[in-house]
Amino acid sequence: MQADMDRIYREQAVPVYRYLLALTGDAQQAEELTQQVFYEAVRGIHRYDGSCKLYVWLCQIGKRRWYDLLRQKSRRGEEPLPEELPAGACGDPAACAETQEGIQRLYRCIHALPPDSREVVLLRALGGLSFRQIGEIVGQSENAVRVRFYRAKKTLAERLEKDG
Repeated sequence: MQADMDRIYREQAVPVYRYLLALTGDAQQAEELTQQVFYEAVRGIHRYDGSCKLYVWLCQIGKRRWYDLLRQKSRRGEEPLPEELPAGACGDPAACAETQEGIQRLYRCIHALPPDSREVVLLRALGGLSFRQIGEIVGQSENAVRVRFYRAKKTLAERLEKDG
């Protein structure tokens, strides 16, 4: 059993981490959530019934942990969006401030999307997942995910244009 869990971790840790990084936008948070996912998976492997791919099951655990984290932040009144760009992200302070403001506007617009659309946008744009992979994770067809992404992208463009 231990050898199986080691193999699962070696095969699935990086893809699960990438998924969580796309959701959180924070490498440290994604790493912590990845560890929580595998801890929970080890404790609850008996609940895995094989009705979906193991990767999808692990991502579902991760998504629940992320939602728990967002609820905790919301109760504490924290903003779940990044406050600033990572250090060294740009050399010109004026350009950096403009870029940071644009990124924050984009994150605010993404955050304002309905949760299903927000998840698809984050998984596609930040996680680099295919529409098929996203569909498996969210339990929708590839075409439904494509449509949701297209509509969300259109909404984001309209909101960003309106905001200037």
